[in-house]
Amino acid sequence: MCTLKKPLFTGSGVAIVTPFTKETVDLPTLGKLLDFQMKNGTDAIIVCGTTGEASTMSYRERMRTIEFCVDHVDGRLPVIAGTGSNSTENALALSRDAERAGADGLLLVTPYYNKASQAGLIRHFQVIADGVDVPLILYDVPSRTGVTIAPETYAELAKHPNINGVKEAGGNFSNIQKTRNLCPEDFSIWSGNDDETAAICMLGGKGVISVVANVLPAEMHRLTELCLRNDFAAAGKLQLELKDFCDAMFCDVNPIPVKTALNLLGWDVGPLRLPLCDPTEAGLEKIRAALEKHGLTSRV
Repeated sequence: MCTLKKPLFTGSGVAIVTPFTKETVDLPTLGKLLDFQMKNGTDAIIVCGTTGEASTMSYRERMRTIEFCVDHVDGRLPVIAGTGSNSTENALALSRDAERAGADGLLLVTPYYNKASQAGLIRHFQVIADGVDVPLILYDVPSRTGVTIAPETYAELAKHPNINGVKEAGGNFSNIQKTRNLCPEDFSIWSGNDDETAAICMLGGKGVISVVANVLPAEMHRLTELCLRNDFAAAGKLQLELKDFCDAMFCDVNPIPVKTALNLLGWDVGPLRLPLCDPTEAGLEKIRAALEKHGLTSRV
């Protein structure tokens, strides 16, 4: 008898920033950010993803950060570790070490730069799923990787018991509908774009992996809560109210705006790591204006 897979989480999972000192990860500040998220309704922590600048972190830094999150959260929320790489061997090693560190699940971006075929994507994800005992969330973000996961590829990958679903940031709603029709009900879809959360949930999505939740955790939790209750009239209204803030958090390459916003609010999450750098003056003004409009000038 086939056992249905439960989603790793439902609701709003924060793609949490990584606070840095000049030399390394600022773990005390990360602990404060985690406490803020748990206090304000966030449903899962996604660590060492794109927003966490994992691509500029050393292997040791990544593992220490994942271990710290697991220890600090202490089972109160699922902790999902970003372990993707454009090398299948490296992604598998990262995934196994994150599992050993206690991560509840893994987030695997499509291999970037290589531009794998759909057959290559299937083999890549299956090898990693075979090599661990925790669930995987695939991550489709073609604007960063140059590769789109096809609905038919999702249908094949959905057969694997360790592949839980996908963070869909492709912005292609036709493909999302095809995926929903081709895949079993227990293949979960999470929005990878904050401003598409309600629309993807309306198509059966389980929530969002959110950048905006770094600053507005309660609001993103509320948005997904309304969606999961099928109150899409209220969810749509809230989504529209948050649209300008979502736009401000993506007025430059993620995580430049959200990290800037957190620093403006007094969180002291430290510098961005090159090749990312501070926003332009015009971008800074957009971020400031969004914070002021939403009454966030003295949030911390």
